[in-house]
Amino acid sequence: MKDFLNSKVVPKMMVFINTKAIRGLKDGLLYSMPMMIIGSIFLLLANFPYTPVADWLGAAGFTPVFNQVFESTFNIMALIASIGIAYTYVKNEGYNGMPAGVISLCTYLLFQPSQVTNQEGASVGVIFKTWTGGQGMIGAIIIGLIVGWIYTVFLKKNITIKMPDGVPDGVATSFTALIPGAAVIIAASIVYAVVKNMFDTTPMEWIYKTIQIPLQGLTDSFGGVVAMGFLIPFFWFFGIHGSTLVGGIMGPLLTANTAANQAILDSGRELNLANGGHIVTQQFLDQFMTVTGAGITIGLVIYLMFFAKSNQCRQVGRLGIGPACFNINEPVLFGTPVVLNPIMAIPFMIMPVLSGTIQYLAIYTGLCPMYKGILVPWTCPPIISGFLIGGWRTALLQVVILALSFFVYFPFIRVIDKMYEKQENQTQG
Repeated sequence: MKDFLNSKVVPKMMVFINTKAIRGLKDGLLYSMPMMIIGSIFLLLANFPYTPVADWLGAAGFTPVFNQVFESTFNIMALIASIGIAYTYVKNEGYNGMPAGVISLCTYLLFQPSQVTNQEGASVGVIFKTWTGGQGMIGAIIIGLIVGWIYTVFLKKNITIKMPDGVPDGVATSFTALIPGAAVIIAASIVYAVVKNMFDTTPMEWIYKTIQIPLQGLTDSFGGVVAMGFLIPFFWFFGIHGSTLVGGIMGPLLTANTAANQAILDSGRELNLANGGHIVTQQFLDQFMTVTGAGITIGLVIYLMFFAKSNQCRQVGRLGIGPACFNINEPVLFGTPVVLNPIMAIPFMIMPVLSGTIQYLAIYTGLCPMYKGILVPWTCPPIISGFLIGGWRTALLQVVILALSFFVYFPFIRVIDKMYEKQENQTQG
């Protein structure tokens, strides 16, 4: 079984994971993550959960400042992503990626609505934060990947302006980007003109309506929950970092769902299904489907540490309990092992699906609230993270999920534990 997986299955998966587009996508999106987390902190401060403190912050004039910071960090995540994806794509090809990032930024802004009429009836140029945030995420991905690819093609074929030796690197780089940059902007201008005349809209709005909304609908469904819950541990079972792979692909859509929920609140409406609220968001994935690590292995760690009979299992439990509190479980995945272990594959793949199902039903029925724009680092300890993103009801649901994981893993790890105990007794005997 292991030989078959290592020789036939894993290599094909690695080919897909190491494609230029996937690498550029998952690595480039990371540039927007710090600002999203920082913005979430200021959003939490602007909507402080304790009313007396919230009132004091508002009266002291801090709340508008907190909202401004949120708008200038979280709500430009797609803009940052468009730069990061193009930059990373070109950098991975061995070239200076910054010019490509700048070209991608210009293309991204070119594709957006850019005019608004003020009260006097005059047309004013603007950058809409609506399109620099969640609604522009798929557009940012498409633009970043295409610009990165085109820029790389020009450099590989030496279709650039060459500067003589001795010219400062900054000057040489700017001239190197001139021809590919002009080609991209001219092509983007043609696309803008065609879409504007044919559909009476901008390319960014067209991408959102025809591509992003359907994709968000697929992710924000029970089928999407089951797919994510299964695929992350499935890839991990083969030793492939499923959290990074699936998160890199699904993350933009989940983040867009999170931003859309916050936009509903910002508009003064109640966050619910009737108003278009999304159940499945980035918090849904981070705090319930990969909490304590892929496969939600805290129940496994608890057994290994407190109930295991074999020395090997107890040692793995001691090594795994600390990292598990911060949602890291590689010591357990490779120490038990769970990776390429057919016995442990069953609970490992079942638990996230079960957790996602319970969470989906809890939010759908109103037992737990939908998630706002507050994001916490994925390393935030469980229960604390649940309270921050959804209050005491969400924290309580996390407690239920973590307790459930023990019973899901128990019959399977017990078999492994007995095997190790028997081997240790034979060795000692």
